[in-house]
Amino acid sequence: MSTPTGEQKTQQSQDTTSGTASRSPAVSDSAQLDNTQGRTTVADVVVSKIAGMAAHDVSGVHGFGGGASRAWGAMRERIPGARSSTSQGVTVEVGEKQAAIDVVIVVEYGVSIVELARGIRRNVISAVEQMTGLEVVEVNIDVTDLHLPDEDGNHPSQPTRVE
Repeated sequence: MSTPTGEQKTQQSQDTTSGTASRSPAVSDSAQLDNTQGRTTVADVVVSKIAGMAAHDVSGVHGFGGGASRAWGAMRERIPGARSSTSQGVTVEVGEKQAAIDVVIVVEYGVSIVELARGIRRNVISAVEQMTGLEVVEVNIDVTDLHLPDEDGNHPSQPTRVE
């Protein structure tokens, strides 16, 4: 894929106003992190939080992280005043112009994992590129568990034997 010339960039911005599809403005030259006026750096934790929030917004995601990570998160939520971590289950590698993101999730039973992964990638890439100007080169999704409806504790799987 070639880099657009100045004339092509002008054409792309004109296409946006006419309603036709064009290249995302998040990765355009106007969103450069380095320019003549200074340099902008984005910390890993910032990208991780953006990616976590974007992935959480996709319907069908029950939770994030592996078993130990989820257990720690559940304990943290019970502490008064503590907040749940938006970056739990999300790891990132951030360079000067690019980012790679890994997301570990628990999926709700009945949800298409293929469609869910597609939606997560779309949301994460869009959010990170729009908010940071970084190019997201990959979003890896690791499905570690499946949440069943009766795992909430509301529906005991076996009746109690004693009262």
